[in-house]
Amino acid sequence: MEIHIQTAAGAYPVLLEAGLIKHIKEYLPKGKRFVIVTDETVLSHASLPLASAATFIVPSGEAGKSLTVIEKLLMFLLDQNITRQDVVIAFGGGSISDLTGFAASIYMRGIQWISIPTTMLAMVDAAIGGKTAIDFHHVKNSIGTFWPPMLVCMDTDFLRSLSPRLMSAGLAEAVKAGMIRDPELFALFEKENYMNHMHEIIERSLYVKKSIVEQDERESGLRRLLNFGHTFGHAYEILQPHYMHGECIGMGMMKMVDHPETKGRLQKVLERLHLPLYCKADPEQVAAVIRHDKKAEGNGVYVVQVNHIGMAEIKRWTFQEIEKRART
Repeated sequence: MEIHIQTAAGAYPVLLEAGLIKHIKEYLPKGKRFVIVTDETVLSHASLPLASAATFIVPSGEAGKSLTVIEKLLMFLLDQNITRQDVVIAFGGGSISDLTGFAASIYMRGIQWISIPTTMLAMVDAAIGGKTAIDFHHVKNSIGTFWPPMLVCMDTDFLRSLSPRLMSAGLAEAVKAGMIRDPELFALFEKENYMNHMHEIIERSLYVKKSIVEQDERESGLRRLLNFGHTFGHAYEILQPHYMHGECIGMGMMKMVDHPETKGRLQKVLERLHLPLYCKADPEQVAAVIRHDKKAEGNGVYVVQVNHIGMAEIKRWTFQEIEKRART
């Protein structure tokens, strides 16, 4: 299937198909040189059929999203004589997408890039929307740009290689999409055989994000809905790095639901996915991290609450309210 994303920065297709990678050359632009950015984890179980492409390997996970790695990647692009007419390919999970997109946005004042996500999290969230970023000084995604890819190719066969933990952590972002905008998507996770609905889960998650980013590409209003679970989740991720991103988002969502019935349904779904519910991070440290969140403005920060599934609310909380919630 093919989904088209149309924003002010431009349009790009998202292809979703099992086995897509086998004929990836059919979809790539002709007459271009390619550089593949990936990590050892991806290369241990997958590869791209592009023999002439140079490959740059970065550390796995958030460790790769640093100024040091960006500098090395930019030097690699220069050494390979990559020009504005060439293309960088992000081949991996969400961190690879964030890093590669950012490098593409600043190299030669912007070159094209393609996203080929290999994880559930990247497919349902990170690969589309145009956000790129690296971490800086212990603040997640604090340096970045809005630079959409020219093409996104999703091969669901990659998901077969994921560990159960990595799969569940990625699905947390799909649960988020259902919570904020799509009750039917959320209901899929309440089915006993939800694993048989993976293609629909990915597709519905993509349509949720598409509907939001097409209206608000640069997060001036509506796109803040996608931050549900991320205000506390990003703090947990920094303070408790043994947790994966999706695990932190699950705990962050639990923090922002007050309605007992809705919270109960969310808890059951997270438990079914074997995701943690609560983080034991120090409340004062959590509040301190959130003060430096990129969504902070003045003496407060924008948060997202969901008390009825599919009906998210954007609110502005003071840091005093954040501190109070961190202690509950």
